[in-house]
Amino acid sequence: MIEHSHLRIIQALYSNGTLTEAANSLCLSQSALSHQIRYLEKKLALSLWERDGRCLRLTQAGQLLLQTAQQVLPVLSQAEKTLKAYSEGRQGVLRIGVECYPCYEWLTGVVGTFLEVMPDVEIDIVNKFQFSGLEGLLNHHIDVLITPDPVRKKEIQYEPLAEYETVLVVAKTHPLATLKTLKPEHLVSETLLTFPVPQDRLDILTQFLKPAQLSPEKLKEIESIDLMLQLVALQRGVCVLPEWLADNYCKTMSLKKIRIGRTGLHKELLIALRKSDLKIPYIERFIEFGRKTASKSFHHTAG
Repeated sequence: MIEHSHLRIIQALYSNGTLTEAANSLCLSQSALSHQIRYLEKKLALSLWERDGRCLRLTQAGQLLLQTAQQVLPVLSQAEKTLKAYSEGRQGVLRIGVECYPCYEWLTGVVGTFLEVMPDVEIDIVNKFQFSGLEGLLNHHIDVLITPDPVRKKEIQYEPLAEYETVLVVAKTHPLATLKTLKPEHLVSETLLTFPVPQDRLDILTQFLKPAQLSPEKLKEIESIDLMLQLVALQRGVCVLPEWLADNYCKTMSLKKIRIGRTGLHKELLIALRKSDLKIPYIERFIEFGRKTASKSFHHTAG
């Protein structure tokens, strides 16, 4: 029988690389850790690791056990946190996954308002996933996922928050700043700054440029929105943002927004959750607050 402690050992070996450091991270002596590893290998009749100098390398069997640990340990950790919250009289822990880089400013307001009304709920925000946000949701590593890109699964429910329009943002001194409406050919000589997401999730490419069989001169990934907009203001590139966020920055920086195409490029922000969690009261309240805040924030534009 594989136990919780065995999964923690294999995770520690992988994370630390040496037996000594793994033992320290588990608050065990090196001899005690070696004994537990030998016991597990004898029990499984398999070698889980091999030495490579001072370092340890997992075998194929060890890799399988590591994958199991990476899937199971976060779920057990969450269960422990939630049970501890119950024992202390709190309602639970809400882990929020985010796949929308521009949404952090909005999310901060939602979380603040939510916690004022629901002080007994603990909040964790996750924006780095081992695979994808949806897999994190399916594997119970998070409880809700904020995303503009739904992938339909029978066990997942998508709750709409608000619709919004995305716009191109350029420096006020940029040659494109005189445009009222952007055409695909306007971007062929431009550096397009994007957030680090797969290209098939970039609507400016999939819905605007690819149908015209065009592409920007260069794509450059930038994780920080502040750095991205500084580069835009210096004419080191152009970027696409939700209009409500672009309006906020256009008020304080030398930037201009341009509509993408004649009818605009529209998106919908969603909250994804497991259908089995639909009736959890604090998740229902979070969706309610998210919808109210998004509706108010996203529909306010500078005109």
